[in-house]
Amino acid sequence: MNAQIIDPLQGDFPEVIEEYLEHGIMKCISFNRRGTLLAAGCSDGSCVIWDFETRGIAKELRDRDCTAAITSVCWSKNGHRILISAADKSLTLWDVIKGEKVHRTTLQHTPLQARLHPNSGSSDGTLCLVCPFSSAPMIVDLSAKTTTTLPISVSDRVNGPTPPSKSKLSDGSAQYTPTAACFNKYGDLVYVGNSVGEILIIDYQKNFVRGVVPISGGAVVKNIVFSRDGRYLLTNSSDRTIRIYDNLLPLKNSLKVLDEVHNGDTVEVDKFSVGSKCLSLFREFQDSVTRVHWKAPCFSGDGEWVVGGSASKGEHKIYIWDRAGHLVKILEGPKEALMDLAWHPVHPIVVSVSLTGLVYIWAKDYTENWSAFAPDFKELEENEEYVEREDEFDLMPETEKVKESEKNEDDEVDILTMERDSSFSDSDISQDELCFLPADPCPDVSEQQEKRNGYASNLGNGKTFDSPLSEETAGDGRAMNHDSSHTEGMENSGGEDTGMTSLKRRRKPSEKVLELQQVQKIAKSFT
Repeated sequence: MNAQIIDPLQGDFPEVIEEYLEHGIMKCISFNRRGTLLAAGCSDGSCVIWDFETRGIAKELRDRDCTAAITSVCWSKNGHRILISAADKSLTLWDVIKGEKVHRTTLQHTPLQARLHPNSGSSDGTLCLVCPFSSAPMIVDLSAKTTTTLPISVSDRVNGPTPPSKSKLSDGSAQYTPTAACFNKYGDLVYVGNSVGEILIIDYQKNFVRGVVPISGGAVVKNIVFSRDGRYLLTNSSDRTIRIYDNLLPLKNSLKVLDEVHNGDTVEVDKFSVGSKCLSLFREFQDSVTRVHWKAPCFSGDGEWVVGGSASKGEHKIYIWDRAGHLVKILEGPKEALMDLAWHPVHPIVVSVSLTGLVYIWAKDYTENWSAFAPDFKELEENEEYVEREDEFDLMPETEKVKESEKNEDDEVDILTMERDSSFSDSDISQDELCFLPADPCPDVSEQQEKRNGYASNLGNGKTFDSPLSEETAGDGRAMNHDSSHTEGMENSGGEDTGMTSLKRRRKPSEKVLELQQVQKIAKSFT
C-alpha cells in the first residue's frame, strides 16, 4: 500500500480483523524488535515462530522435558535468542536459528512473566527478570544459575530475604499477590509495582530501593511496562484504571543521576521525594460506564497510542486511546475471552490471543485517496465513456521531449547495506540482527498422498524401484519385501471382485481399443 494515497485523517490505528493464525492452543505472544517474527507460546509446551510477512510458520521450538503451558515469551534485542517460561516452573533460553536450548533452569515458583535484560543481545547475555506467581520478582542469571530476590516494599532490608506480598481472602486466609516488574529502557533500573499501590525504583545490582512513587487509591498493580522509547511508564491497577507516567530521568545513565541525588547516603534520603523526581503522573484511562478490568495493556510502537484488552469473560474487546486521554476506537472481536495482545513495533497492527488459542490480527481498513496522489485525478463512481481529444495523441516536437536521465547505469548499486529505520529511537543495534528465518519447506499432506498413489500405480504396471522403504526387517531378523507383496496382491485382483481389497483394479478395455489391437495383430501376421 502506497502511503501517499492513504487518507491522513483516518488515524493510525487498527480497525478490523485482517486474518487469524491457528496452530494448537496458543497462550501468549511476542514480536521481535523489528516486527518481522512473531513468537507464540502454546499450551503443550511448544513455541511457534511465525514469519509475520508471509503468515507462515518459520520454526517450532519444542522441549521434550516440558509439556506444561507456556506463560511468557521474550526476544533478545538482536533476535537470536528467545526466553520461554512455562507452568512447570522452568525457564529456558533458546538459540532461534539452531533451534537448540542454550540454558535451562527450574525455579521454586511458577513464573508468570520473564523478560531478558534489554542489553542482552550479545551471545553471553543471560540476565533476566522473572515475576513468579507466589513470590517477589527476582533477577536470574541463567549461565551462573544464581537468583536474587528483589524488595517489594520500602521496609525490606537491603540484602535480606524479601517476603512476598500477601492479601486477605473473603474467608480470612492469606494468599500471595503476584507482583509486576520491568526493566527501564537500558536496563540499569527495575521498576516494581507492589500490592499496596506503590512503584518502587530499584537498583538491582545493590538490591536497594532508590525511590518510591505512590499511586492514588493504593490499588494492587497488575501490569507495569515502559514504552519502546523509554519516555513513558504504564501501570494497570486493580481499581480498573490505566495510568501513564512521564519518565523524568534521562534515558541513559539513570542510575548515575540517582547516585548524585543520594550522595552516597542510602538511609537518610526520603525515597518518596526521590520518586517524585523520577516519575510524574501524565494521564489516567478508564471506562467510567462499564468499569471493566484491563488485561495486557501496552503502548503502540511509536508511543502515540495506548491499548488495553477487556478482562471480562465471553468478550473480545480492545480499547484504544490516544495519549491525550481520548477513546478513539473499540475493537470488538468474537465471543471469546482475551488472553494476551501485542502492538506491532512498526505498523498499526494489533495481535490478540483468544481463549480458544487463536491469534487474531487487527489491521487498518484503508480508504484510498487517489486525489491526494495525483491532484488532477478524477475518481469515477461508475464506468463512463471516454471521449478522445483531437490532438491527444499527436507527436510532440523534438524540443519538448523529456530529457534523458543523466544517471550512469553502470554505477554499482549497494543492496547489502541496511539503512537506519527512522521509527526506531536508538541505532546501537548490531549488524547481525535476526530479522527473518530461512525457509524450510515441507510437502503438504496431499502431495505426499499423491506420491504414495503414484508409487502403488507404478507397482501395478510391473515396475520396481530401489527404495529404502521397500524392505523392512521383521521381528525375527528376516527382510520383508513390500514390492513382492504388493505385486502379488495386484495379480490376485482381476477384472472380477474376488472379495479381497486390491490396490488398483484393472479396467476392461473399450470396444475401440479391442478393435485397434485386432488390427495390429493382423498387420503383424502379414509382416
